[in-house]
Amino acid sequence: MTTQSIVETLTREHRAIDAAVEGFVEHLQDGELDPDLVLGGLATLRRHIYLEEVHLFPPLSRGALMMPVTVMLREHGELWRTMDAIAESVAEAQAGGDSPRARERTQALCLELLAMLDRHNEKEEPVIYPQTPLLRADEAAALAAALASGAMPDGWTCHDAGTGDPATPGLTPPWSTGA
Repeated sequence: MTTQSIVETLTREHRAIDAAVEGFVEHLQDGELDPDLVLGGLATLRRHIYLEEVHLFPPLSRGALMMPVTVMLREHGELWRTMDAIAESVAEAQAGGDSPRARERTQALCLELLAMLDRHNEKEEPVIYPQTPLLRADEAAALAAALASGAMPDGWTCHDAGTGDPATPGLTPPWSTGA
């Protein structure tokens, strides 16, 4: 897989994730709760974040991209926490008989996630992804293999998933010597 193919695959995943969440919202608006649709989209997003944080960001952060990568990590944490809230809201809607209030909360969270993804992707796609050719051959091969496997280690959580405090000074990337 070439670095261009990697970029195309990652970008396609962005669109597929958006489509899953948008489809779920449309179903909600039509009165149907389809948890598999949104939970599948969230699983894809979690794996996507894993691929970036484990395989793409570390080598790209070696130089001038350290600050943009740090922003991506912070945003991944925000996305992760929002995904957790959506999953919780969907579970509550299922357990509570799918009340209108539960649907409204779930829909609001999904719309928030879509807005966050839009802002995130409009930075990531033009700033981070074009730098993928900077990966060494072994790094690109590892990322390509991870993309092809479709897997993420059980229990893996993004670096900033638990960091919700805006007062936290300078988040340290997990691969730096300070982590």
